[in-house]
Amino acid sequence: MMRDPKSSRPWQPFTASYCCSADDHQVMLGGRCRPSRSDFSKDIAPLPSFRRLSFSDLSNSSSMRINEDLAQNFAGDLYDFQLSELRAITQNFSSHFLLGEGGFGTVHKGYIDDNLRQGLRAQAVAVKLLDIEGLQGHREWLAEVIFLGQLRHPHLVKLIGYCCEEEERLLVYEFMSRGSLENHLFRRISTSLPWGTRLKIAIGAAKGLAFLHGAEKPVIYRDFKTSNILLDSDFTAKLSDFGLAKMGPEGSKSHVTTRVMGTYGYAAPEYVSTGHLTTKSDVYSFGVVLLEMLTGRRAVDKKRTKTEQSLVDWARPYLTSSRRLRCIIDPRLMGQYSIKGAKDMALLALECISLNPKDRPKMPSIVETLESLQNLKDMAVSYGHWPPATPRSDRVNGVPPNNKGGHHMRPSPVTPTKKT
Repeated sequence: MMRDPKSSRPWQPFTASYCCSADDHQVMLGGRCRPSRSDFSKDIAPLPSFRRLSFSDLSNSSSMRINEDLAQNFAGDLYDFQLSELRAITQNFSSHFLLGEGGFGTVHKGYIDDNLRQGLRAQAVAVKLLDIEGLQGHREWLAEVIFLGQLRHPHLVKLIGYCCEEEERLLVYEFMSRGSLENHLFRRISTSLPWGTRLKIAIGAAKGLAFLHGAEKPVIYRDFKTSNILLDSDFTAKLSDFGLAKMGPEGSKSHVTTRVMGTYGYAAPEYVSTGHLTTKSDVYSFGVVLLEMLTGRRAVDKKRTKTEQSLVDWARPYLTSSRRLRCIIDPRLMGQYSIKGAKDMALLALECISLNPKDRPKMPSIVETLESLQNLKDMAVSYGHWPPATPRSDRVNGVPPNNKGGHHMRPSPVTPTKKT
């Protein structure tokens, strides 16, 4: 089931995307989920020994039995909240505390004080109330608990606890004060993200994927996109929404075969056509997000002309030429971006979206490449690269297209125009 980026109900400003969905018969992590011996494993909290939990065990169990099993496996790592407690901290899920809503249900901001639970510090939280009738209800809730109950990393959103009472299914996360990357790139009416901040976000998100892929039992995220990249007050990126996450292939297997799910524009073409899922599927999605950060355009935009609706197809011809690349850089950057940095990021994106999965780089290599771009000072506006000239091939009857067509002749204010 592929998600159309425009199919969901609109979200409130500053919304953080916590939507999830799961189709697998089993989502589980056996034993300890230990990262590989890489730099991306630093600062990871110790993970508990984990008994094999599956949807077949829990999907049809009573809420009491589910709570017993989860408490046994996550004691000390996740809090088992009562519905009355979550009603209290969100003022009965008040509309004034609404962060966003979509097919999964609603997300509300809540405030926990020091007295709610022993050992739980006072903090703001995001409470996701799943619509048990929508999408796959209980299964998506369970997938989130099982994955995020074990996975701990600075670039993964922290799951604080859960609630399972009768038909109600809720999740409690750390509150990410700056919402999602999607909001900043496309929806918020505010100053555009500076180049250095975009690079920081890209590095953080890449480290999150590197951790998942490098675990002892690799995890394929399967729904990497701007709305699932959340930002804290310092613009540190954290991956959210593990409802589509899938355990990677084991032993001699090269891929996992599964029903195709994800979001149009981000899913790797070989996965869409065959259902064969690998970590390189995530790499393709990462490349699409890099293009969104470079251009300020959505992965799919049906409001544009037919030839420009797919970001990958439209941008690909521009990525190997420095002269042409400058014509598709997000105009809201106003030339305040590194010439070399943009060129290298574009070439990296081109590798990531290669039609041959084997030609796509691995996430640790991507992190290394992006980190090497952090201290570049060659701003385009200082070297006469802004505003860019429009390539002759892009002219219509000798007249360059206007800014609405996407090829920008000069910087101009753009009012940014969410849940996929």
